Amino acid sequence: MNGEFLTWQADQDQIILKAKGEWTLHYVPQIEAELQHLPSAKKLLWDLSEVKDFDSSGVLLFIEYLKRFQKQMQVEVVNYTPSQKEMYDLLREHMVADIPERKQSFLDEVGEATVETLHDIKDFITFLGHLFATFFYAFTHPRTIRFKETVYHIHQSGFNALVIIAMTSFLVGMVIAYQGAVELAKFGADIFIVDTVGISIVRELGPMITAIVIAGRSGSAYTAEIGAMKITEEIAAMRTMGFDPYNFLVLPRIFALMIALPLLIFFSDIIGILGGMVASEMVTGISYDQFISRLYEVLEVKHYILGMIKGPVFAFVIAAIGCFRGFQVSDNTESIGLHTTASVVNSIFMVIAFDALFSVIYTDLGL
Repeated sequence: MNGEFLTWQADQDQIILKAKGEWTLHYVPQIEAELQHLPSAKKLLWDLSEVKDFDSSGVLLFIEYLKRFQKQMQVEVVNYTPSQKEMYDLLREHMVADIPERKQSFLDEVGEATVETLHDIKDFITFLGHLFATFFYAFTHPRTIRFKETVYHIHQSGFNALVIIAMTSFLVGMVIAYQGAVELAKFGADIFIVDTVGISIVRELGPMITAIVIAGRSGSAYTAEIGAMKITEEIAAMRTMGFDPYNFLVLPRIFALMIALPLLIFFSDIIGILGGMVASEMVTGISYDQFISRLYEVLEVKHYILGMIKGPVFAFVIAAIGCFRGFQVSDNTESIGLHTTASVVNSIFMVIAFDALFSVIYTDLGL
């Protein structure tokens, strides 16, 4: 992780922690905030070679966290200067008691979470600004669009997801038919299971289930891929060579998912209805011919269109969040896991939120 006062690299056995900058009274709160995010390992190698200035407050903070880390792992301090060692020995000798560990209150935790969320929102708005600027440039300069990479990501995000989409949609269709048939049979309205399966899958469940699966499968992959490139400094190298990471990494993924997801939704609708058809024949005895005839009567083309309109919107949200979280990854492998998890959670939440928004709009428009 890169911070203003700390840099660390972590693996399974050891953390290399480099302190830098001015460890003085003015910066103690910022330094402590960075120290609190240090992960655990078997051994900590604490390098003080890049510390420009140490005062008594900085040394006391160092002593406090040195003792705290020594309780958790083996600690070795290296590259300290004689003056730093003298100040450490002097303060350590005259400390009358251990510095008590400060505990956060509930309000502190709520405040930190709120500030962190606001920072995320600000960073995401900045990301969208860069993204839309790149969009505009790409559409005014079509030669800069990377069609080969877009096709590659269509294959990865779309074609390779067909099997999991098919299985999920088929089972969802069967579940709706089974549950609906039990209730409708009480009123002798078995045939209306066709209406329930057809309209619910095409308008709501097909698009939403497909988007959620893609968020967990492809959105997380985007975060992990870009995050790994950031850790290995490939993105920094691209910027050094004058290449725009948004044009090279983000746009092909967004274009690919905006093309692939509507097609996956259409495929999901067909397989979901097939699952409902199989379950209806098994539970209520409605034949395939009866099911298809009723489906022609109740399922209008507009229902397919209204469901597929959601596809590009869901795709943009999933791909944008996945890439954004990838760029947020810091310089340690633990960060990839944390941001990948955040990417999936954020994407699924936004998909459900936008689906609710579409439902409200469709209802108000009488569609």
